[in-house]
Amino acid sequence: MLENPRSPRVRAVAKLAKKPARAETGMFLLEGPQAVAEALTFRPQLVVELYATPTALERYSDIGDTAIDAGVDVEYVTEEVLNAMADTVTPQGFVAVCHQFPTAVKDVFASHPKLVAILEEVRDPGNAGTIVRAADAAGADAVVFTGRAVDLYNPKVVRSSTGSIFHLPVAVGAELEDVLARAREVGLTILAADVKGDDLLEARRDGVLAQPTAWLFGNEARGLPEEKLALADRVVTVPIYGHAESMNLATAASVCLYESAFAQRS
Repeated sequence: MLENPRSPRVRAVAKLAKKPARAETGMFLLEGPQAVAEALTFRPQLVVELYATPTALERYSDIGDTAIDAGVDVEYVTEEVLNAMADTVTPQGFVAVCHQFPTAVKDVFASHPKLVAILEEVRDPGNAGTIVRAADAAGADAVVFTGRAVDLYNPKVVRSSTGSIFHLPVAVGAELEDVLARAREVGLTILAADVKGDDLLEARRDGVLAQPTAWLFGNEARGLPEEKLALADRVVTVPIYGHAESMNLATAASVCLYESAFAQRS
């Protein structure tokens, strides 16, 4: 039982909430039973350390069984130790340390994907993680972060994805022009989501949504500048029928991705 919340080991885990420590170690922090279960099920080789309180392991005995099957040791810790390690106020009894595992952009497009989400300078970790989750739910083949985007392994991004980062390839640190060029090489239509675009219903009627598509989403506050909108084959907007001033980026991205998923499967 690890009991000292001020021990060097505990502090080393807690430091992973900050980007410098993640960059130095190549590790990241994973919290909560859902995320830990997804990691153990889909990418167990990435789990370096797994910590749990006895109460949590008793409640989620299946996680302990999965860890054993995957050859991952579980170390018992006190609630105080777990709280000292975690970035959240309520980590729900589990914290893990995992290897980072970004996918190369060339590998994303080498598999000839049908649906890809490209996030250009998306900075909000909640939006970024939610879009990864939505892309996963919509059956997208990959997500690509371009420009000065939020760190994929930011604890808030990881939590917002609720384990989806372990389900589909995610590339980071790429330049938009290179990504779009690779997308076109494999036959993807580039659709940019922006308030100045055509109504999404028009794109649905035209049949463009049924084509293999790379959706391009811009920064939450600034959107996509004109020179980047010009790189797209078409600019599309999600219409607002009520009185809302605007739509949250992650919500709009979810609608766009699902529209493509519906059209491609119809």
